[in-house]
Formats: sequence, C-alpha cells, structure tokens
Amino acid sequence: MNCELSVQELAEYRTNGFVVRRSVFQRRELGALRSAADIAVATAQQLSRSVAAKQYLLDGHRFVDIGHVTVQFEHHEQARQIRVIEPVHHLHKEFEALVDDKRLVMPMRQLVRSDEVGLWTAKLNVKSAQCGSSFGWHQDAPYWVHDHDQVERLPNVMLNFDDSSTDNGCLHLIRGTHKLGMLPGCNDGRQLAGFYTDPKYFDESDQVAVEVPAGSLVFFDPLIVHGSPANTSNRPRRGIILTYQPAQRPTLKKGDVRNAGC
Repeated sequence: MNCELSVQELAEYRTNGFVVRRSVFQRRELGALRSAADIAVATAQQLSRSVAAKQYLLDGHRFVDIGHVTVQFEHHEQARQIRVIEPVHHLHKEFEALVDDKRLVMPMRQLVRSDEVGLWTAKLNVKSAQCGSSFGWHQDAPYWVHDHDQVERLPNVMLNFDDSSTDNGCLHLIRGTHKLGMLPGCNDGRQLAGFYTDPKYFDESDQVAVEVPAGSLVFFDPLIVHGSPANTSNRPRRGIILTYQPAQRPTLKKGDVRNAGC
C-alpha cells in the first residue's frame, strides 16, 4: 500500500494548512487504541497521586507533572477527569507502535521534508462526554519555538479514535492561517494568555469543523490556528496527536531520540 500523500493532497495541505484522510484505521485497530487510551488514563491518574507528582494551577486549572509527563485535568471546579496527557506514547505499546506506522510516517516524511523522521511529541486528548472542555484558538509553534530551531518542520497528525462532530468537540481549523507566520498572542491577564492567538489577527469565518468518522487522520501545519469547542454530547471524542521532526533530534519533554521507522 502506498501511504504517501498524493500531489493533490500535498497541494491541499500547502493551500489550506491541513489535509484529511477519512477512515484510514479499521474497527479492530480502533478498539485496541481506545483500550490503550483507557489504560493510559488510568495509569496517569495513579501516577498523579504518587509522591513524585508535582501539582500546580495555571489560570485556575490543575496540572500535574510526573517526571517528563504532564497531565492536564478538566477545567471544571475540582474536576477529576483527565483532559490531556503529554507525552503518551510510552504509556502503552499500541501508542508506541503507532509512532512507526507507515500510514503516519510516510506522509510525515513528505511534510517534514526529510528522508528520515523522528517523534517530537505525542499527546492524548481525552474529551469526555458532557464534560470535555474547549481548547481556545492557538498555534503550536509558539509553544515550541524556544525548544526547536525549525518549528515550521514540526507537522502534526491527529488520529481520531471516535466519530468526531461539532457536538462532541471536534477539531476546528482556520483555513490558510499557516501562511501568516507566528501570530501575536492574547494579552488579557491570563497566565497562559500569550499562548492563545489574538483573534483580531485572523478571520474566524474561515474556520473548518473537521467532522470525520473514527479512524480518520488529520495532517495539519504547526502554524495553523486551531482549537475545539466543548463536548456537549453523550459521546467521548478521544484522539492522539503525534508531531514529527527530522530524525536524530531530541523529543520535546524527555529529550531522548525516538526515530520513526516503517
């Protein structure tokens, strides 16, 4: 199977800042990945209660660092549900294997513009039913610019474990904003304000709701403005986002080298 992006897909990515491949992963694979997500969440919950865990609040929201892993909790008062785990690939063999999957690696070689690629980071997003909070508009590059000298070569791919729609908080992208460079952040007094993109620098009417069936892949540029609404449905919206880079370079948090083969 040729997993490389076609000429048309590459042109779409360059024009819009993203490209979607629908229903790439099959039901059996998704079942294993959902189980892996459950195990990773349970593991992160246990580690968050350990003596080694360092808990803190940012903008009133709970974060926990356990070694090189950061766990974010939901934004509701005294919330116990996990929102994000990063990095997550080492918490289950299914995620570790996913780093090397040719359906991700071969397109990423094209987008990174490198014959060999490695992992930069892997993040599990857990949008729990009825309580999964929103993600504000942001670009990824401002988070990474102090740790990487080629942030434009850090493309993302999101694998949706569940059917994704607006009501369960699917990914939203602002078409074409990857061409605007690194945009100014907000300045409204929040601790993390600078990491959220100031909305006066882009047009929200250009947003695209990425409503896709489970198993779909979304490749998107590190400079595209993106976010997601809250999950108001009775269905979860889980997914993993893997970010790749040229090979032989250290990962974001752990600092080890994790080259990706296929």
